[in-house]
Amino acid sequence: MPGPDLPAGGDADRPALDAAALTASLTAGSSLWRAVEAVEAIGSTNAELVTRAAAGEPEGLVLVAEHQQAGRGRLDRTWTSPPRAGVTVSLLLRPDVPAARRAWLSLLTGVALAESVSAAAGVRTSLKWPNDLLAPDGTKLAGILAESSGSAVVVGVGLNVSTRREELPDTGTSLALVAGGPVDRTEVLLAFLRAFERRYRRWTEVLGDPVSSGLAQDYLAWCSTVGSTVTVTMPDGSTLDGLAEAVDWDGRLVVRTPAGVLELASGDVRHVRRSVREG
Repeated sequence: MPGPDLPAGGDADRPALDAAALTASLTAGSSLWRAVEAVEAIGSTNAELVTRAAAGEPEGLVLVAEHQQAGRGRLDRTWTSPPRAGVTVSLLLRPDVPAARRAWLSLLTGVALAESVSAAAGVRTSLKWPNDLLAPDGTKLAGILAESSGSAVVVGVGLNVSTRREELPDTGTSLALVAGGPVDRTEVLLAFLRAFERRYRRWTEVLGDPVSSGLAQDYLAWCSTVGSTVTVTMPDGSTLDGLAEAVDWDGRLVVRTPAGVLELASGDVRHVRRSVREG
């Protein structure tokens, strides 16, 4: 019998992840990943790894939750998903790169996620700066949150996989809905972690240089924000309109407005949306 937290359909509809099998598959030949830990329920995978990073936990730990009860997004927004319906995962990293380059970790994560979703689920996506993975119709498939803890950075991903329409907000969707059929969470998770490792190793080898690592070019190829007219909502609620022209060396969005050119870090803004007239 399914547990009380499981949706209708239970295990047959949303099978559990196998941490031992994931660890064996992922760590074979890996120079980054040490282990995959899976928990049935947790407040926040990011919060747990931030605590463990502060206690000296080394790089390379992956923590995945079947159900996250107090998930957080950027600016302390909440991220919720039914049990076993998505990929809720956090990564503990200690990148040896200049502090200013760390902002690229969220963008690197987005590229790895877009690549893996395309390969494993056959779903073409785009990236909205700084931290969202979008379906072709612009609805949200995933969010990304990077948090620093001393020399460590914890990167969290929440990806909707088998979430049903009635379980989603109007602005959200899932891989199963977009693909029109079941999607294997294990396959998507492994594809993402392998893609992430390849990009992370290349990026850290060149001290976080987004150009020589190829990250900047690949990010722009996936990004639907750059080249669009956008409306930026600031933390105080004020808005400005402009053309998103580029992402700079430090991962900031470069927006040309009537008042001049602004370079916006993710912490500088509340929302960045394509202007209504662009769709």
